[in-house]
Amino acid sequence: MKYRMTLKHIESVTHDTHHLVFDRPEGFEYSPGQGVELRLLKDGWEDEGRPFTPVTLPHEPTLEFVIKSYPDHHGVTEQISVMKAGDEVEIKGPFGAISDQGPGVFIAGGAGITPMIAVLRKRLHDHGTLEGSTLVFANKTEADIIWREKFEAMKGLRTLFVVDEPGASVPQQRLDRDYLRQHVGPDSRCYLCGPPPMMAAVRQALHNLGVKDNHIVEEKM
Repeated sequence: MKYRMTLKHIESVTHDTHHLVFDRPEGFEYSPGQGVELRLLKDGWEDEGRPFTPVTLPHEPTLEFVIKSYPDHHGVTEQISVMKAGDEVEIKGPFGAISDQGPGVFIAGGAGITPMIAVLRKRLHDHGTLEGSTLVFANKTEADIIWREKFEAMKGLRTLFVVDEPGASVPQQRLDRDYLRQHVGPDSRCYLCGPPPMMAAVRQALHNLGVKDNHIVEEKM
């Protein structure tokens, strides 16, 4: 089903990421972690749908997104970065396999953090704490870390930020088996979302650590 929405507010989150606020369409139902296909109602872009995940919870009156822009692609995310209040979009959905399946290790790369935001916010809302959950969030640079202060303020959540760049205040580290084994055990429930090459490498590392497929929560292609 399709829903039309008007942008209420947009603000920068990082140097290339924006927070967009829409009124939640009447009749639109979804579960935290699910995504939608979003299309810009702008000449020349109506057929360019892209998947994004709301970061708000179903009981909240707005539908909000945190979207990373890639200006060098000259695509939809570049257009989103220059949107203004009053601009219209259309969404279709929801869809997706990521959902709240209990505490665990949330492993995200870059923009793959957005389904994690929704699930973590749901768990915090439902239980009052994220005790027993760890966020492992990888980015290219420290400046790319989305919602860092918000994650650090979430009660009970253990946060681990790693980057590719040297000299940052957080570790320069790949999400390889030796690193993940410090935070993941064979019985850990692992949520996973990020660029496909990163997901493939982390999935293999998790398998090598004894984590079974039914303990890995991720989108099914």
